[in-house]
Formats: sequence, structure tokens, C-alpha cells
Amino acid sequence: MPGSNDTDEARWFAAYTAPRHEKHVSQQMRRRGIQNFLPLYKSMRRWKDRRKELELPIFPGYVFVRIAPRERMGVLQAPGVVYLVSFQGRPAALPDVEIDTLQRQLSQGGGFQPHPFLTIGRRVRVHSGPMAGVEGILIRKKDKFRIVISIEMIRQSVAIEVDQADVEPAP
Repeated sequence: MPGSNDTDEARWFAAYTAPRHEKHVSQQMRRRGIQNFLPLYKSMRRWKDRRKELELPIFPGYVFVRIAPRERMGVLQAPGVVYLVSFQGRPAALPDVEIDTLQRQLSQGGGFQPHPFLTIGRRVRVHSGPMAGVEGILIRKKDKFRIVISIEMIRQSVAIEVDQADVEPAP
């Protein structure tokens, strides 16, 4: 049965970490012989006196671990691990295909960057491009993303096609 955690088969789980402890947790997992995956991306940071390229987690606060459910205490006892992401009180296994796809894309040099999780129906703001600053409701039509901009005074709306990478959740 999909998503079942009752087997002794190793599955991927998401370990939630203390803030900025992802790399430390990943090292702890390697030391304990636990297969783990910490997807990173490169980001240029500037300070007053210098610039530096940093490797930062794509999913801040999470390290993916591949374990059999009976091995979860080895993960939970590692310094920096807060909990395993769970559903109804049981650690929730992630689909192998999602982790495999991430690993494959990263190994091929995919230009990943974190992006806010967007849900259809959420109010968003366009942060770049010719529509920068415009706010509306995110919708999806076939394989295209659009934002619906409404003019309240005349109770009319218009849908404009946007690139998902150009929008962020509205404050």
C-alpha cells in the first residue's frame, strides 16, 4: 500500500532540523552510516567589505534520510534533529521518485533555487518583469500560470499569464 511505513524497507523521510543545522545534521547522519540527502544551491552574498559564494540548503530546515522505520531513533537522537515530518503521529515516507528526481537534476547541474511554496488561489505579487509590483490571485489554466487582477470599484477582473518564477506570496 502506497505511503505505508509498516515495512522494514528503507524509505525517504524528511528530518526537520534546528535552524541553520542542516549541514551539521547531514554530517551526523554520514557518521552514523545513515544515507541522507541535503540539496544545496550556490548563492553570492555581499557584506560591506567582501563577497562570498555560499552553499545553502534548497529546503531550509530539512535533511532527507533514507531509513527503515525501525531506525528512526538513530536519526532522532542526532544533535540538531528536531523531529521527523509525520502524518497522524507516524513518520511520513516521501515518494522515492521525488527524491530521485531532485538528485538527478542536481547531479546534472540543474540551476535550483528555493522558491516560496505557491498554492492555487493564493494572493501573490509579481516581483520581476514588466508586471513587477502587481498583485493578484494565482490560478492555473492547463499548463500555464496566471494571476487574476481585480479592480474592486468596478467589480471586474482580468487574467494575465505569468512565469511562476516571477511571483511570490503577497505580504
